[in-house]
Amino acid sequence: MIQIRELYKYYGERRAIGPLSVEIGQGEIVGLLGVNGAGKTTALRILACDLLPSAGSVKVDGIDVVESPEAVRERIGYLPDTPPLYGDMRVGEYLAFAARLRGVPSKDVARRVVAVEELTALRERHDDPISTLSHGFQQRCGIAQAIIHEPKLVVLDEPISGLDPVQIVEMRALVRKLGGTHTVIVSSHILSEISETCDRILVIKDGEIVASGTEEELSSRLLEGVRVRVTVRAIGAPASAASGRAKTVLASVAGVTGVEATHTSESGDTVSSFTVEAKTDIRPALVQAVLGAGLELLELGRHEHELESVFLRLAGSSNAAAKEESAS
Repeated sequence: MIQIRELYKYYGERRAIGPLSVEIGQGEIVGLLGVNGAGKTTALRILACDLLPSAGSVKVDGIDVVESPEAVRERIGYLPDTPPLYGDMRVGEYLAFAARLRGVPSKDVARRVVAVEELTALRERHDDPISTLSHGFQQRCGIAQAIIHEPKLVVLDEPISGLDPVQIVEMRALVRKLGGTHTVIVSSHILSEISETCDRILVIKDGEIVASGTEEELSSRLLEGVRVRVTVRAIGAPASAASGRAKTVLASVAGVTGVEATHTSESGDTVSSFTVEAKTDIRPALVQAVLGAGLELLELGRHEHELESVFLRLAGSSNAAAKEESAS
């Protein structure tokens, strides 16, 4: 669907991106993850035919963005970091206007407005002036205008910026709905959203893609294994010995390379939490060892900070990397 080869963009003598090469398949939801200033927005604007590249080639659905920008625009829906909304227009009126701008036939405009309003949960806001909408609904309206013409590619630049926790969950579900029917590229510097929403992560640093893969692939490759959080209760053991007993059981599992006690949110003197490191995913073996030793298993899951550690190593500053090392 998307082919980028040796892409560069300069602003004067300053290199904003490049060399940048990547391929994205039809129906994928891909996250572009990087710190502010890494080059995410510049790359998206070139994809959306809003900027010309300085060198290299970009093709969308086999069409070159420099040679045939109008044909590419027909295939792309773009939500910039500031949605292109007109506050004095009503939602339905604005979406119909956007549909006509994007070349939707007049006979299909009303149908497309209803379809995108239902998909983005804007149907009940059809007659509301955009200026009266909350920030979350304005973001939905921005996505609605981006998909009004049924594009093959949807580009979303920081779609959850400024949303509250409830709106973030709703936006995450909306983006997932777009996958399959559309190829989706989501730009963000928020780790959890990229992890929860996207099929694949592209980490960008100083205008270059420095890593590509799922969260599990990046964690396994760059952290040299996996980290699992385990919380157990030692039944019938003295409080003073409970943690040591649990740690011994976990350390005895084949493939475990390290066990470190961590803070637990569970109550009870005989409850302990640990971070277990291993070369491969040893969660089934951990379950068997814990239960086989007569311990109660209260929690077991991949460590929540794995992606953060990967991100700090790949795209973070030296200060961030130092912070990670001091915290570990």
